[in-house]
Amino acid sequence: MRAKTAARAAAPAAGYATTPEAGQTVHTAVSVSPIFSASRSIGDILVANGRLTQDSAQQILEYQQAHHVPFGEAALALRLLTKEDIDFALSQQYDYAYLSTSNTSLSPMLLAAYQPFGAVSESMRAVRSQLMLRWLNKPPENKVLRWLNKAGANKVLAIVSPRTGDGRSFVASNLAIVFAQQGQRTLLIDADLRAKPEQGQQAMFKLGKNFGLSGILANRAGMEVATLVPGLPNLAVIPAGANPPNPQELLGRLAFGNLLEAANQQFDVVLIDTPAGSVYADSEIIAARARNALMVSRRNATRIPDVIQLAQRLQSSGVELIGSVLNDA
Repeated sequence: MRAKTAARAAAPAAGYATTPEAGQTVHTAVSVSPIFSASRSIGDILVANGRLTQDSAQQILEYQQAHHVPFGEAALALRLLTKEDIDFALSQQYDYAYLSTSNTSLSPMLLAAYQPFGAVSESMRAVRSQLMLRWLNKPPENKVLRWLNKAGANKVLAIVSPRTGDGRSFVASNLAIVFAQQGQRTLLIDADLRAKPEQGQQAMFKLGKNFGLSGILANRAGMEVATLVPGLPNLAVIPAGANPPNPQELLGRLAFGNLLEAANQQFDVVLIDTPAGSVYADSEIIAARARNALMVSRRNATRIPDVIQLAQRLQSSGVELIGSVLNDA
């Protein structure tokens, strides 16, 4: 699995129709999704969001009918809409959440939110697909773990890497976004209790200086610190919170395991951002709780011996390495 860090960026519900034949009722699956109804046309969406006037919409429709081209192509030919407007309408039409570049509520590093049709986002979706196959939808071979999986224990994945600067937090945050865009109720936990607030998920999602994971582990807060991300309705984030003097001890407490159990019951996907694995032992504790890990490294920066050593330490702790992501510098 590969992701690039360069800044380049639902199936319809089934219903039933009855057809009388020889006195019998035949049930046939049909689409009843409102996505394709007239009220969800591109023009209606753009007018409702103030991106298009009724007069301009009528001009586009007339051009579309005269030249027999799609609505978006007609709008671009008339220069009444931009590609960003068309992409926005399509995202609304297909319930695919993303943010306009004019929206500054989150960090521009969240490319999956701001550039959902770019190369980086496509790479993240490829990683998501591999994780769905290798981890999320794959039942464990061990009978005990298979039973735990039914209770949701297999939903937790630690994002690890040997060194600071490998792109661990970038991958964790953008991966969380693409899972949420797929409709998965996703929780991103920042378990790097050593990083400065301006370096962690708190800065990425601009969450302010509220309680975070450290507060939960110190029994000063609960799951209410999980913050829903505006504009990305299926995503919640628990920031690291204040830097405690004893991060390893806090992560080793029963409270961390209890938090992950509660998260398993409330979310479809739980991703955990971790500290540098070759610098601190925290990531081993976190990954052991998660049982699964994704290794992140950076091309021409991360040393292969460091990756091998961290992988061996995690596997000796019973952690399953699901795969790896290579960032292009």
